[in-house]
Amino acid sequence: MRHNVLFQVMLKSISMGSLAVVFSIMPLRANGADVTGHAQVIDGDTIRIDATEIGLFGIDAPELKQTCKTHKGHVQLCGELARQMLAEYVKGRKLTCEGRGADADGKMLAVCYVGLINMNEQMVADGWALAIRPEGNEFIRAEKFAKARNEGMWRSEFIPPWEWRRLN
Repeated sequence: MRHNVLFQVMLKSISMGSLAVVFSIMPLRANGADVTGHAQVIDGDTIRIDATEIGLFGIDAPELKQTCKTHKGHVQLCGELARQMLAEYVKGRKLTCEGRGADADGKMLAVCYVGLINMNEQMVADGWALAIRPEGNEFIRAEKFAKARNEGMWRSEFIPPWEWRRLN
């Protein structure tokens, strides 16, 4: 009996030690801020849940008025297409957004999920947003995937959103 109790105490201390390791490597959330609910899509990398405007952390989608040119020379509103794609992904679904800080204007930045699907990563993998370096290093693999498969904007000629904003 005594060995069984000792074994259980050892097992509990190992489990608590493992939890300490897990919690020490988890990313910290901005002030512990998480937001859950149905989203209104503003553009390809910005949503609103209730009164909270949320920028999708680590990614940059084209601006709403930004255009891309297809390989056949046709002009597309790639910013509007990115917004439509994000709207389709989240339509009628509940999102959970994990805070990752705030932008220069104080807007919450977050990684948002529909169930287990990371919406930030999905937008990049489908070619409707780019990874922001170094902030979005976790999305670079998804960007390479989209580029290799000619997904989304990669089917066209485009200016990265941060360059487009600088020029306009």
